Amino acid sequence: MPILAAFAVPHPPIIMPEVGRGEEKKIRATTDAYRESMCRAGAFRPDTVILTSPHAEMYSDYFHIAPGASAVGSLARFGAGSVRVEAGYDGEFVRALSDAAEDAGIPAGTLGERDAALDHASVIPLRFLDEFYSGYKLVRIGLSGLSPAEHYRFGRLIAGTAEKLGRRAVFIASGDLSHKLKPEGPYGFAREGPEFDAACTAALGSGDFLSLLRIPEELADAAAECGLRSFWIMAGALDGLAVKSELLSYEGPFGVGYGVAAFGVTGPDEGRRFLEKLTQAEDAELAEKKAGEDAWVRLARLSLETWVKTGKRAALPDDLPAELTNTRAGAFVSLKKDGRLRGCIGTIGPTESCLAREIVQNAVSAGTRDPRFPPVREDELAKLVYSVDVLGETEPVESQDELDPRRYGVIVSCGGRRGLLLPNLEGVDTVQQQVDIARQKGGISAHEKYALERFEVVRHH
Repeated sequence: MPILAAFAVPHPPIIMPEVGRGEEKKIRATTDAYRESMCRAGAFRPDTVILTSPHAEMYSDYFHIAPGASAVGSLARFGAGSVRVEAGYDGEFVRALSDAAEDAGIPAGTLGERDAALDHASVIPLRFLDEFYSGYKLVRIGLSGLSPAEHYRFGRLIAGTAEKLGRRAVFIASGDLSHKLKPEGPYGFAREGPEFDAACTAALGSGDFLSLLRIPEELADAAAECGLRSFWIMAGALDGLAVKSELLSYEGPFGVGYGVAAFGVTGPDEGRRFLEKLTQAEDAELAEKKAGEDAWVRLARLSLETWVKTGKRAALPDDLPAELTNTRAGAFVSLKKDGRLRGCIGTIGPTESCLAREIVQNAVSAGTRDPRFPPVREDELAKLVYSVDVLGETEPVESQDELDPRRYGVIVSCGGRRGLLLPNLEGVDTVQQQVDIARQKGGISAHEKYALERFEVVRHH
């Protein structure tokens, strides 16, 4: 088997005595587990080490594979330039993986390098590994904003490339867990932080990669993690393999979660092919959501699907509730795919003869005219999740004290410029966050005098 073992490790600079200056003693269990895992990795004397890093080049729709013959990195930006690593790259592997990705339709390759130096999330695990073995060639890979399935597919491709080239390879997935475990931590506290870490460490410790792939995007985002996508690629590299899974340590004394997990390959296991299981689970979840859609959401779905497939406006169904045909209101239609926003367009007040036509108009616009995204393709339609927000009347407010980001949306106005933000959005927890985002959407600077309005919505999922 080309993938001999895999390891999930954190990358806290403070773990190095040159940076921690005594503080590293507070994560002694992490240090001990790190050395244990890299001792195991070195014992295989691998030809190639594949390392995925959240601090390597990262693109929303592309996996970057570091090019070149070699790279050097240090912890100089953390005041410890003496912590330095140099690694030679496995150029043949990089070329073969890039070619395989092109053949498989996976967006990956060596384009777009902005910084050739090894990032700290690569330096730290390699520094530990080099204590035990340094006779390897490196393949360093960045993460992407693509779906869990695409990360897993890319991991499978990595394992396939190692097999094709006859490489004896070890996989290192570098990544911290939540950065929001403690109020006194550098990123503060969010209840989702401990929740994410519990879910992630349980999945890693048990080798339950399906649960790892199905951790909700909203939970991961709110927890401010940085390692999940790294672990997804690792899971793909172990596709179809039986593994002995061990959670060697977990700590978070500084407000950031550090987990060390080891995966020893013990043989083939056809029951551990998780991409098919993930697809089945996602399809079942989408079917359940679609079955539970109300008339507002069904109309939005019908509108966009009709437009994408035929280029024509959808006719209004005959059985719409009177509330849709006899009232007028502003409405926003939001689209999500794989848990991430795929488009959102709406109107503050009514522009059509009835609410139903408002939804038809805005659903098409959300899918085809949101400047942040390319138009929705027909092959994406089945994966979309819709929501419709119907806006109530707006009312002016004198100060931010009259706002509540869970209950009210906000409009920030200055002259002819206006920015709007809906209420109860993931990651928007304070009034100041809400106002700042709406202000920036309207192109209004913090130094300008602006007016505030609030509104309530009825949200249809």
